[in-house]
Amino acid sequence: MPGRECYHCKQWIEEGEAHDCWTTTEAALTQDLSEDLLEAWQRLRETAVAFGDQRIYASGSCIMFARDTCYFFVRPKRSFLEVCVFLGREVKAPQVRQVRRRSKTKVANILKITHRDEVESPITDWLQEAYELPDVLANTNVTKTKQATGKITKKRAAKKTTTKRKTVRGRR
Repeated sequence: MPGRECYHCKQWIEEGEAHDCWTTTEAALTQDLSEDLLEAWQRLRETAVAFGDQRIYASGSCIMFARDTCYFFVRPKRSFLEVCVFLGREVKAPQVRQVRRRSKTKVANILKITHRDEVESPITDWLQEAYELPDVLANTNVTKTKQATGKITKKRAAKKTTTKRKTVRGRR
């Protein structure tokens, strides 16, 4: 019989069966938004969907966008959308209201969006960067592993040979 597994509680749900382990849905979180905020929300969602394969789900008071882990989320408020984008760096821009380090590799950059026209570059570029961050981190970890196991990069090998050379002073 066709069905699906709930992302949250991992329970198997038959097709057509009602399931509500989390009382929150995207529709419930966005139903009271003004027209401007609803348009901004739709544009954010469309932008994220265009990046590729991911899960979009409501959790508590947020709408999460995740590949393996969440790369950004939207918290709808009465007068604005609070958008939290997880990047590998701190962004210094007027759109960023707050910055919080979340781990050694991720920094939460918190934005406030009030209108659809704000959902354009550089915000869309930051969302794309956040979507691609796991791939960048994976490549960085592979390089570190190779260096730790003795496979040295060309730059490091060149540095080693220059430090081994000794300066010989000539005698008169």
